[in-house]
Amino acid sequence: KESEMETEEEVDILMSSDIYSATLSTKSITFTRAQTGWLFREDKTERVGNFLADFYLVNGLVLESRKRREHLSEEDILRNKAIMESLSKGGNLMEQNFEPVRRQSLTPPSPNTITWEEYISAENGKAPHLGRELVCKESKKTFKATIAMSQEFPLGIESLLNVLEVIAPFKHFNKLREFVQMKLPPGFPVKLDIPVFPTITATVTFQEFRYGEFDDSIFTIPDDYKEDPSRFPDL
Repeated sequence: KESEMETEEEVDILMSSDIYSATLSTKSITFTRAQTGWLFREDKTERVGNFLADFYLVNGLVLESRKRREHLSEEDILRNKAIMESLSKGGNLMEQNFEPVRRQSLTPPSPNTITWEEYISAENGKAPHLGRELVCKESKKTFKATIAMSQEFPLGIESLLNVLEVIAPFKHFNKLREFVQMKLPPGFPVKLDIPVFPTITATVTFQEFRYGEFDDSIFTIPDDYKEDPSRFPDL
């Protein structure tokens, strides 16, 4: 159980950080075959591990981010910017010597002068703002990614989705399934390169896969088994 001091430290960290929300838009994503060669261009096909794969460029991958920062001081904003710049260059968060500063609660916003009648009669989508004045920053960044699809991989993408749906359920899983079924090129994604920072690219690969033989007894539920309802709270 957290102590009062630990709770206060968490609050101080939150009060000195941006309120951040990010969504990865897939509406405009398209796939085009990656090319190789200088004079005589041809579709890029290479082996990834044991599997022959066709390479595609992922176009139109847009990261939309929103930041709220009306609770931050100018010093907070400058420090947070310096930390992010350091991380983007491969720095370590531990090197920043970040110590949360004890701070008092924010001063209350100005008294509200909007009447209930004015609020409910406002134009749709343009309701008058209540409370503290918002300080928001929105940005969009387009990423270029590469994906390698193999039709030799023994597992189908639908099987992978079924597994992910069980072990990592999340709110918009149906959108992921729809995206995969409607837009993803044929085959199984055996390699994915996607930039996470200007100088850092994350790579995910499936280089080998084999089915194992399991005895049916390992799937038998013991007679003395008792389900713990709090074991998997998210399921």
